[in-house]
Order: sequence, then C-alpha cells, then structure tokens
Amino acid sequence: MDWVTGFYSRTGRWWGPGARVDDRDRERVALLHEHAGAGPGSVLELGSGYGTTAVATALAGHTVTAVEISDRVAFGAELAAGLPPGRLTVHNESFYTVRLGEQYDAVTYWNGFGVGSDADQRRLLTLVAGWLRPGATALIDVFNPLVWASWHGQHDQRLPDPARGYHFEVRQLTVFDPVTSTATDTWWQADRPDERISQVLRCYSPADLELLLEGTGLRLAAIDDRGRDMRTQAYEYLAVLRHTPG
Repeated sequence: MDWVTGFYSRTGRWWGPGARVDDRDRERVALLHEHAGAGPGSVLELGSGYGTTAVATALAGHTVTAVEISDRVAFGAELAAGLPPGRLTVHNESFYTVRLGEQYDAVTYWNGFGVGSDADQRRLLTLVAGWLRPGATALIDVFNPLVWASWHGQHDQRLPDPARGYHFEVRQLTVFDPVTSTATDTWWQADRPDERISQVLRCYSPADLELLLEGTGLRLAAIDDRGRDMRTQAYEYLAVLRHTPG
C-alpha cells in the first residue's frame, strides 16, 4: 500500500481546487438515511478525501468524524467553514493507526474499499465492527469485478475545465487481472507521460465479500446497486453491513 499517500495527494492537486458539495454527495447522504436511518447521529467516514461528502453529511444534521490519509483534507477546510462547532472532526491519518476512542451510529467508506491485500481488507472490516455501536450499520462501496474486467485496456482522458477548477489534461489506462480480481488504474498528465501514477484496487463480487466478512463481526445485509446493471454498469456497489455483536 506504499502508493496510497502519493497517488491521492498527486491526483488531489489535479482536482482539489474544483472540490465542492454536489449531487453525488447528496445522493450518498440519501443512501445513509435509507439504510441507516435519517435521525441525527454520529457518523464515521473513512477515506473522506476532499471532505465534500463529510460536509454534506454534517449539513444534514449528523455529527461527523472523517479520516483521510492524504493531504486532500486541506481542500475541505473552506467547505466546512460554515458548519456549527464540533459538527465535523477530521483526522489526517491512516485507518490502521488512528485512535478514535468511541463508537458510531454508522460508518461509511465511499469509493475506496479494496486497497491492499485480502488480509488488509479483513483487518479494516474488523476495525469497522469495533467502531460501530451494537447492531449499527456500515455502508461500504465495493468495486465490482464484472465491470472493471470489461474496462481492461481502456484509455480515457479528462480535459481541463478551468471554470470548475480543473487545470490539467490527464490520461487514464485501466488494466484488470482476472486471476487476482485486481484493477490497476494508471493516470498521468498529458504533458508528462513519463510521470505515471497508479492505484491498485481489489474487486469483490458479493459472494467473495461474504467470504471476506467471516470472522470480522459484520454481516452482509443488503446490496444496493443504485439502480445500475451489475453486469455492465455498476463499477461499484454499496454493501450494507450490520454489526453482529459476539
């Protein structure tokens, strides 16, 4: 997992200036309310990135603790400026070393699960169970191997959009390994093709996820594909996990 901090910090500089609370963040809050309850509660968000979803969750009345390892957190300070004191707490640290000292009504991990080995994932899931109140809910986006496999060899580009704060033209190459069910997602600036950075993402089918959950203190309660076809459209699906004490 040595690539994690550098990858998210570098890509953060490409897109961070355009970070703002948008419809995707509000959709995530709606999913939180649908699967974990709409009443104000305490929410732990893992991998909070720029903080846009954490801010949207706090604006919805929840008390939010956010954990993010990269310096993307710097872009969220302005977004959070109007929140009531104590509504959002941010830890710029690794999931595996942060000391939180409390349990939460819900834990969320949007668009990030799958970094590292199966053992790393199982360790994180065990930590999530410990951070949840008994019977509470975790919502975790899981990368879907069916769609990532269909993207093998695909090249894409993202053009600059200064009006939205994006000032770089970047390129992307996706490679999928069917043996390990792992996607390697490589990015570079168009004017710096020799300076490529990659993220490596383990993908799990729902059946594989259930095997991964064994012994963690969590069970798979539901799959939410956000209305997209799991075979061709849903590059990630939302796993609704319940804490199972004992």
